[in-house]
Amino acid sequence: MSTVYLNGDFLPKEEAFISPDDRGFLLGDGLYEVTPFYEGVPFGFDEHLARLVRGLRWMRIDFDTSGLEAMHRELLARNGLDTAERALVYLQITRGAAPRTHYFPEGDVTPTVYAYAKAWSRPSDERWNRGFTAATVPDRRWSRVDIKSICLLPNAIGFQDAKERGADDAILVRDGVAIEGAHQNFWAVFGGTAVTHPKTNHILPGITRDIVLDEARRAGVAVEERPIQLEELTLADEAFFTGTTGEVRPVVEIDGRPVGNGRVGDVTRRLSDLFLARVEATKATAVAGAAMTQAE
Repeated sequence: MSTVYLNGDFLPKEEAFISPDDRGFLLGDGLYEVTPFYEGVPFGFDEHLARLVRGLRWMRIDFDTSGLEAMHRELLARNGLDTAERALVYLQITRGAAPRTHYFPEGDVTPTVYAYAKAWSRPSDERWNRGFTAATVPDRRWSRVDIKSICLLPNAIGFQDAKERGADDAILVRDGVAIEGAHQNFWAVFGGTAVTHPKTNHILPGITRDIVLDEARRAGVAVEERPIQLEELTLADEAFFTGTTGEVRPVVEIDGRPVGNGRVGDVTRRLSDLFLARVEATKATAVAGAAMTQAE
């Protein structure tokens, strides 16, 4: 029986209930974040928190985030995941329960805060090395994709369309541009340069995306932030996604056609290695910090 967090309490999932008047349930009026932990060490927590705070401010949801890291750690511990090789915490904050209106409720409304923890795993080396497939689908999302809203119906429909075509992932296309995946950022490699869509209101500013860009620049791997035209995909040497649990996820086939030679490419492998090295360095720093604290 898993333990979840709801509005200040840790309780069995089976005992967690929200009001039928909750605006997240009725209107999708809320935000979410998914933060990974490696052997109990949070990865990119500050960046996830900053994105959440930015979304809360934009949506005008008044919520104090100062206790969230402690809550994440407690939730992992209560589920026996505080030393798990890989775990995540899903956090969702809605405006709260109030009579249904299309405008914000009048008076004070307490936000609904829900979180759960679970383990996750990478694909096996054999599966990763085979690569994954993707299908292009229309991007039907709203114009503020940079806000990590819980309104994910267009993403779900796009992913389902891709699945029904036999693909592992979806690439969302808007106005002839391969924007991003249904739940990950998308990249293509041309002549050794890894290209991904720039930050605009039409993509989610991915934490993994930013880390990969940072590591690539430090290592001298050529990167470029620009729109990728749909017709360019036939010319790509490599392609991959980046995301919290996908990490760096290679794509070897798009719409039934091989990407490049149809195998995981050198740039994708290099960026994956750099990302995983960043994870290991973060873990090592955390362990050293904990040892120093104990010594004091």
